[in-house]
Amino acid sequence: MLQIQRGPLAVKCQEMTRRSALKVGFSGLLGLTMADLFRLQATGGATRNNKSVILIWLDGGPSHLETYDPKPEAPLEFRGPWGAVETNVPGMRVSAALPLHAKHGDKMALLRSVSHNNGDHFAAAHWMLTGRFGSNAASLSPKYPSVGSFVSRVRGANKSGLPAYVGLPAAESVYLFPGYQGAAYLGPAYNPFDVNTRQKYLSATHPEIQPPTCLAELSGDTTRVRSRVDLLGQLDHFRRDIDKSGTLAAMDRYQQQAVDLILGKDARDALAIEKEDARTRDRYGRTAWGHYTLMARRLVEAGVTFVTVDMPHWDDHANIEDGHGYKLPVLDKAVAALLQDLDDRRLLQDVLVVVMGEFGRTPRLNKGLPGGSTVPGRDHWGDAFSVMMAGGGVRGGQIVGATNPKGEYPVERPLKPSDVLATVYHLLGIDWRQTFNDNTGRPIPILDHGEPIREII
Repeated sequence: MLQIQRGPLAVKCQEMTRRSALKVGFSGLLGLTMADLFRLQATGGATRNNKSVILIWLDGGPSHLETYDPKPEAPLEFRGPWGAVETNVPGMRVSAALPLHAKHGDKMALLRSVSHNNGDHFAAAHWMLTGRFGSNAASLSPKYPSVGSFVSRVRGANKSGLPAYVGLPAAESVYLFPGYQGAAYLGPAYNPFDVNTRQKYLSATHPEIQPPTCLAELSGDTTRVRSRVDLLGQLDHFRRDIDKSGTLAAMDRYQQQAVDLILGKDARDALAIEKEDARTRDRYGRTAWGHYTLMARRLVEAGVTFVTVDMPHWDDHANIEDGHGYKLPVLDKAVAALLQDLDDRRLLQDVLVVVMGEFGRTPRLNKGLPGGSTVPGRDHWGDAFSVMMAGGGVRGGQIVGATNPKGEYPVERPLKPSDVLATVYHLLGIDWRQTFNDNTGRPIPILDHGEPIREII
């Protein structure tokens, strides 16, 4: 039986089905579906260390030459519109379009030799987010659980009353929600808790997001919420008599957690970004990307274990200068502010920041799109690309691997997506070799291959 106790008022109801909850409107919290809201995970069997992850997902595939592997000495048709800038670590450079990153080289590990040799958005995104080849453009359904879902399943939240895995504003990959950021055969209980599904897939310059109206509505009148829960129980109590599968008993747990989120103070406080100092908000940037990066910091500080921040629209086949040019300063500001903020709050060693997309872009600039813009851009490139990691126990000031002088392929320390994710799991105290049954009952390890990247641990 679902039991809700808050202060002097207590409400009991037999159970709430998703159908009735939608009828009453209880699922309005932050634009969530009830499937996401109810199916919050239980804790697993990982070594507890209270570390957390913020994954900044650059959907569409950013150019490695314009971010973390600039080639200013390459021929013009390769090096692109920006040069390179030295970071605060001698010999460590990033794109000149990321000057704020350059102040934090000592915190960052640049993985410059990641590859999977696949230019299919869907296959590449699945590979980066799960560590396995599986889905592709011809077969879109997720084949394996995402890193966030495994963290949710094995580790759970760092604090009770909060979800383990949150998507800002909504976790996605290549227009699929949650796509390859979802739980696949682990089940929807381990899908991300999406904060705002009504406003999602937002551009870099989208204006600052206002709090969802339901958050303000629920912040004061909890009596109204309790009365709705009571009504749901009255509507659906007869369902328990006919349910023989045990599904409703399991749902009680999800419902209790859902109500905890709505009536509890921790989740509402973490999402109430207006409580932040105005100067802090300015440092992150008054854009959607800055807004949600700051919210990610608030969530991990409150006790969420895994947060993904969606920063899409990197698929610039034409006009790389203008296409990447308006996004890079927003990314630069948000990431630099996050690293400084975590450091100032003495959270950097406990929060792992990962910045990546599904692949890089062709080192040689093209001549634009056939029948469209003739301004040079870059196409899909899975043969070599970069990932940035910082915090969470990562040794900063490190460059791991290298590409050839034109950025075409790795020439030192080649890495695979599974190595990147094995490093994430290792830092969180998760054994990536443990198994979970797929939909056929077959035990599948979290990763088939991959080892933590020793240079940065």
